[in-house]
This record gives sequence, structure tokens and C-alpha cells, in this order.
Amino acid sequence: MPYFTYQNKKIFFEEYGTGIPLLLLHGNSLSSRMFLPVVNDLQKYSKVILIDFLGNGYSDRLSSISDDLWYDEAQQAISLIDYLGYSQVNLLGSSGGALVALNIALERPDLVGKIVADSFEGETPLESFVANIYQDRAISKENLWLRTLYQQNHGDDWENVVDNDTLAIYTHYQNHKTFFHKNLCELNLPVLLTGSKEDEFMSGEFFENVYTKLPIRDKRICIFEHGGHPAMISNKDTFIPLVISFLENIEK
Repeated sequence: MPYFTYQNKKIFFEEYGTGIPLLLLHGNSLSSRMFLPVVNDLQKYSKVILIDFLGNGYSDRLSSISDDLWYDEAQQAISLIDYLGYSQVNLLGSSGGALVALNIALERPDLVGKIVADSFEGETPLESFVANIYQDRAISKENLWLRTLYQQNHGDDWENVVDNDTLAIYTHYQNHKTFFHKNLCELNLPVLLTGSKEDEFMSGEFFENVYTKLPIRDKRICIFEHGGHPAMISNKDTFIPLVISFLENIEK
């Protein structure tokens, strides 16, 4: 398995296909395996890069995850891009991975072409989500389907992975309040924002309202009527052509 070293830890990554690099950034408590349903289609148009952030998937484990986790994961991804020697990499992040994608673009815009940010909360955490996260994660660990999903993504130590992630999210809310170190108004790259009205965590008009208010200069918004969280998986047959069209449009 391919790895690179980041702060004396091994981070797993994979590459598929040829063409302009497209880095896929996974959500919280998951790994790059979440993208298996879309990799085959995306690699027809791009060189798809997968990464497992530290503490997840095939990457080395951590005793604890940084409470500035989405910024720290952005630094991991930036190190991978530098390691591979790429520039003008397109980014596709889902849920927590969308926060990582935007952090990458804010910190190293010289490395990035376009960004697809799917099914995320906006600039700040949802208090209602964070307040209930311990209870919700405890329930999820008793759900057979989710237990299987966690194990498929992380292996036999999945419960420790989920617990570390839960603590990091809760502590982030206490210590940081915002997801980004820089203001989104500084972002000058094209961004496609997607979500679903039937998202289990942020339903109805949430995404439309939040995305419209984001101070991103060059943004496109697409909200699906149906489908659960994340929209890119539940609406993949529509989502993939949308993303390909966005990425292949040479107009900035």
C-alpha cells in the first residue's frame, strides 16, 4: 500500500486514472473507502487521488485528534500534494472533507484549481449538532448498518476511531468556533456547493440559506431535492456529471 510520511506518521493514499488530479477528501468517522461508489466514474475524466487522514482508514493511528482537525487535515493533504509534485489540483470534499477542501484552498491557493464542497455546515459549527454529538454517536455505534460501515472504513479498532473523532469535534466547538483560519472572502477560486434537502443532519432549506450567505466570490450552488447525507453519494448519478461539467469548464 502506498504511504507518505507526515510528522513521523504514515498517511495512506491511492491514485486512479490519468489527467488533471482530483483529490477526494473524506468526511468525519469515515475514510477514503466512502468514495468507492464514485471512483470508477470519476477516474474516466481525472486522476483521482484518495487520502486517509491520520487516525482513519489505513493511515497511522493517533492517541488523540487535533481539536483543529479540519485545518490539520488540510495540512496533511497539502503535504500529499507537495509530495506528489502536483499543482492546480481540483478538490472534492464531502461533509467534513468539504471543510478540509476549503481550508486547503485558503492556505495554498497556488496548489488548487477548482473546489467542490458537498454537504457541509457553512463557516461555523451547528450548536444543535455538537450539543448532541455524544448521544448521537453512541446511538450510531449500536446501529448494525453503521457499525458495519465503520468497520469497513477503519477495521477492528473502528470504535476508538469514532470516539477520537467525536471528542475532536466537540473540543473544536469549545475552542475554535469557526472552521477556517482565513475568511472565505479571500478565496478567489471557483467553488461548487452541493447538498440535499433530505439530508439527515441539515434538511429543508438549510443548504440554500447557508450557501447563499457564504462570502465566496465565485460560487455555484446546486441543491438536490432528494437523497440523504452526503448528497454526492445519495445523488451520485446526477452528481458526477455535474462535477465533471464544472471541472471541465475552462472558464474561471
